[in-house]
Amino acid sequence: MKQHQGEMPHYLQIKDQLQARITQGALQVGDKLPSERELCAIFSTTRVTVRESLAQLEATGAIYRADRRGWFVTPERLWLDPTQNTNFHRLCLEQGRTPRTELLSAEKTTVPLDVMQPLALEPFAQIYLLRRVRHADERAICYCENHCLPQRVPDLLKQDLNGSLTEIYQQHYALIYRKMHLSFYPTALPYHAASALGAMVGLPALLLRRLNYDQHGHILDFDIEYWRHDSLRIEVDTL
Repeated sequence: MKQHQGEMPHYLQIKDQLQARITQGALQVGDKLPSERELCAIFSTTRVTVRESLAQLEATGAIYRADRRGWFVTPERLWLDPTQNTNFHRLCLEQGRTPRTELLSAEKTTVPLDVMQPLALEPFAQIYLLRRVRHADERAICYCENHCLPQRVPDLLKQDLNGSLTEIYQQHYALIYRKMHLSFYPTALPYHAASALGAMVGLPALLLRRLNYDQHGHILDFDIEYWRHDSLRIEVDTL
């Protein structure tokens, strides 16, 4: 179909129509969209145009693609106030979501170079490295790498690491997260994070880097987290 000068591109028209169905509740959270082939028939267009429309909606966070299952309406974002001392499981439960943490791997290894300085370690110091995925309502939304200090939490790898580190630290080591230094900025999902989340490499993400301190003011651990761009919003009240 020929586009006239000044007319909105067809892929944007389709995007707006799909967005309207979501906004007005015809498509609700968790609903699956028609297949790309069905959307081509519905809007009398090509798959290239449909995919561009879907990509636009994905970029805004309105929909997401699940591997081999199709496109779905995105759940409401979790909101995080970084000034509050909380953890992922508590955050989800307080907002009516069901949390789950999945341990991908755990090992004692040489400290990565980009973590050496924040943890104030020597170049060949040993750390515990945990790779985990966090789920909200069974949707994988965050890939995290926890860099823990063996001298602070000896035999950590013997614990059940599929749950909250906050609770493990408190129950087994009498250590409490008390303060943190947090940085966050937009990025793109690297291969290892995308693979863990079942997402495409290069999709937008929010990168959080967090240096945690215990109740005595001592460094406890360092976290690197990749959040799906559509899964989190950050809100802070200032005094």
